[in-house]
Amino acid sequence: MKQIIYSLLALVALNACNSNTKTENSTEVQEKEDWIILFDGTTTEGWRAYNGDELPPGWIIKNGELTFDTELGLEQDYTGGKDIIYGAEEFENFELYLEWKLPKGGNSGIFYHLPEVPGMSPSVLAPEYQLIDDENYASMHDLTSYNKKMGETENLDQLQDWQKTASDYAMYPADQSQVDLNPVGEWNSSKIVYTPEKVEYWLNGKVVVSFVPGSEDWETRKNSGKWSNAPDYAKAKKGYIGLQDHSSPIWFKNIKIKKL
Repeated sequence: MKQIIYSLLALVALNACNSNTKTENSTEVQEKEDWIILFDGTTTEGWRAYNGDELPPGWIIKNGELTFDTELGLEQDYTGGKDIIYGAEEFENFELYLEWKLPKGGNSGIFYHLPEVPGMSPSVLAPEYQLIDDENYASMHDLTSYNKKMGETENLDQLQDWQKTASDYAMYPADQSQVDLNPVGEWNSSKIVYTPEKVEYWLNGKVVVSFVPGSEDWETRKNSGKWSNAPDYAKAKKGYIGLQDHSSPIWFKNIKIKKL
């Protein structure tokens, strides 16, 4: 009799274990299914020029990475813009994840809620998660006149906080106490989480920017800085994901997005 009871208890335990395993596996599968892969290292399907039909010269896949090759890009007789978008779908509330690296002196950015408007640059329409070589950029580029134009009065030859990596460009500076940026040539990970209640910018696993879109503080920053004369800046609440060309090599991989 005892042997029968022990056998039944073992069977119940085994079923419970299998049930838990199925639940965990089901959750993992669901999480994987929630992500939309924008770039998997094998194809540029869905990607094209902003206001264009195909990728501009220079944007290619190399070693499983989406990269802007300046030699290819600058050699072509091409007059269109070189910023690119994932044009297969527009996104509203989302979590975007990607990995990237820059060369010494490199500069790029990630756009979201980007509408396509003929004749207009993405930079005056969409918020930008800044990507730049914080350490070396100022020593390789003259920032003085630009910073003066922006109303800065100190350290005009240096990157301002609102220009540094992971900042909401010209709006919300990245919290430098949380910024842990890998050296040029090494991979970094970034995440943008957008909801109407709060926006978060992540860098290498840490939140470095947080703000409420459209809040009184947001409006004040928008109307008193670089975007004061850009009436359509961040006006769209749904749009494309874009990657910026700044005549600089740039590498991206593992680009994916989840709708919220």
